[in-house]
Amino acid sequence: MDQKTTAGPRISVIIPVFNETTIINGVVRHVRDVAEGPVEIVVADGGPGYRTLAVVADPAVIRVESLPGRGIQMNAGAKCATGDILLFLHADTLLPQNAFADIRRAVKGGAVGGAFSLSIDSSRLSLGIVSWFANWRTRLERVPYGDQAQFLLAETFRDLGGFADVPIMEDVELFQRIRYRGLPISVLRATVNTSPRRWNREGVLRRTLKNWWMRVRYALGASPQELVRHYRPSGSEDVE
Repeated sequence: MDQKTTAGPRISVIIPVFNETTIINGVVRHVRDVAEGPVEIVVADGGPGYRTLAVVADPAVIRVESLPGRGIQMNAGAKCATGDILLFLHADTLLPQNAFADIRRAVKGGAVGGAFSLSIDSSRLSLGIVSWFANWRTRLERVPYGDQAQFLLAETFRDLGGFADVPIMEDVELFQRIRYRGLPISVLRATVNTSPRRWNREGVLRRTLKNWWMRVRYALGASPQELVRHYRPSGSEDVE
């Protein structure tokens, strides 16, 4: 067993899912490979009939049935997690190879939380530009998005009351609270690799402009309940 990857604070990986039957086992295997040792994995399912939980092959995965909504699901998963650090991972996002060592190093250096830099799994120049701007914004604001694999000390997460019960922007809202308290946030140079499926589905320009406009409206005081009506495509099952 590699002591460099297993020594130090224990990390629990919490994966919120909604109809992710085709990819959940792949991401669970990926987390185990990256951890290179024992790791607690919690899958919190908010989908109808909890179909994703039904196909999870790894018997060690902690299965959580939850009401739908990414923040709600991540809070439900966090309640069952026993790690010293909570890592919230989207089902369509892959971690960098040394993710666990990087997280422990950031925490040892004083950070209470943080996230990785963003890379989108596509050769399209437009999505490379989207990633560049996302990483520039994150370093400027110190407020990462959820698809950057946010992590937090479990004690800090619970002291803050977890994610807000809102239908969207729960990732931004939580890290804004951390920043307003003046707590150290680490934005790691290593990149996660996230699926381009959302941009492919809606179009790169449309999706990107929608994301930017939503952030502007949120900064100007629009509520998450108001934003969600315009953010999700009609009939979408995405929990974002």
